[in-house]
Amino acid sequence: MMELDDFKLSRSLSKSMKKFTYKFDTNFEEVMKSCAKVERNDKNGTWISSEIIEAYSVLHGMGVAHSVESYLDGELVGGLYGLVIGKVFCGESMFSYKSDASKSAYATLIKHLKYWGYDFIDCQVTTEHLKSLGAKEVARDYFLNRLEKVNFDKIEHLWIINKDL
Repeated sequence: MMELDDFKLSRSLSKSMKKFTYKFDTNFEEVMKSCAKVERNDKNGTWISSEIIEAYSVLHGMGVAHSVESYLDGELVGGLYGLVIGKVFCGESMFSYKSDASKSAYATLIKHLKYWGYDFIDCQVTTEHLKSLGAKEVARDYFLNRLEKVNFDKIEHLWIINKDL
């Protein structure tokens, strides 16, 4: 879980972020395909099958699934995707072809979620990578308590108005 105010933006990441440009929702399927290609530490492959990509693409078309993309010289080099449920962003996966590209996309996401009044990010799996950014593993009861306090009304915000960030 990532409380938005717990995000740690290091000086080096802040500096690195300036080399990328960012977009929301302009290359959703490619982000998913790139996440599926990422080499995982457990070597068990990916759960992101063509059927999952197809299903999430439908959710994307409905405005439920979103991507944040990092570009370098016009080329997609990093990003993440997830689901929006109420005021919670449920992160699914991220990838990076260039150093700091996924972290930069994540930092961009955090900035916008704060502005839009979101509550937190459900990271689902707390990795060392996410811990370095401020995520923490929480007890199930704590998580369920936080969910009870979330406004699950449809959120009308600017996801689709400003795709170039």
